[in-house]
Amino acid sequence: MRTFFSPEHVFPSPYREEDLPVVFTGAMDYWPNIDAVTWFATEMLPQLEQNWPSLRFYIVGRSPTPAVQALARRQIVVTGTVPDVRPYLRHAAVVVAPLRLARGIQNKVLEAMAMGLPVVASQECSVAVDAIPERDFLTAGSVPEYLSQIERLLREPERAAAIGLAARQQVLARYSWKAHLSGIDAYLDAKLRQGLAPVG
Repeated sequence: MRTFFSPEHVFPSPYREEDLPVVFTGAMDYWPNIDAVTWFATEMLPQLEQNWPSLRFYIVGRSPTPAVQALARRQIVVTGTVPDVRPYLRHAAVVVAPLRLARGIQNKVLEAMAMGLPVVASQECSVAVDAIPERDFLTAGSVPEYLSQIERLLREPERAAAIGLAARQQVLARYSWKAHLSGIDAYLDAKLRQGLAPVG
C-alpha cells in the first residue's frame, strides 16, 4: 500500500477543471456501499450544492447496480469500472465513506489515507482503523455532522492538507510492510532472548 497508493505518483486529473470532486470508492454491487452513496446523494449532496455549486459527487467502482446508476445526474457521476482508482483519489478534494453498516477494516479508507487525502468516514468505519480522529481523519454519524465536517475541509484547504499528510504518515507507521515486519522482528528477538536465557 505504501508505494502503490502514494501521493508521489503523478496522474492526470479525471475531473473537469471546474469540478470540486467529493469521492466515494468501492464495489458498487455491495449493499453497504449502495446504501452509503444513496444516503449521501439524497440527504447530504443537495445541501452541499447550495454552498458549493461546483461540487460533484463521484461514485467510483465496479458493477454499479441499477439503483446506483439511477443516481447519476449533473452533480453525480457514476463511473463504473475504472482502470485505476488512484487518479480519482489523487485529485479529490474530499473522500467520503458514509457507511452505516461496516465490518472490519475498510480498505477504501486506508487507500485514501495512504494517498494523503482528507477522509470523512462513518463512526462504524473508524472503529477498525488504527488512527486518531480529528488528526488523521474525520468522523461523522448524522447528516448535520457530515455536512459540518465536509464543509470545514472545503473551507479550510490548509487543514484538509494537514489531515491528509497525517493520514499518510499514520498508514505508513501502522499498515506498511515495514511496520508489520518490525513487529515480526521484535517477536523473533524476544523468542531468541528466551532461548538464550539460562535455564533453572
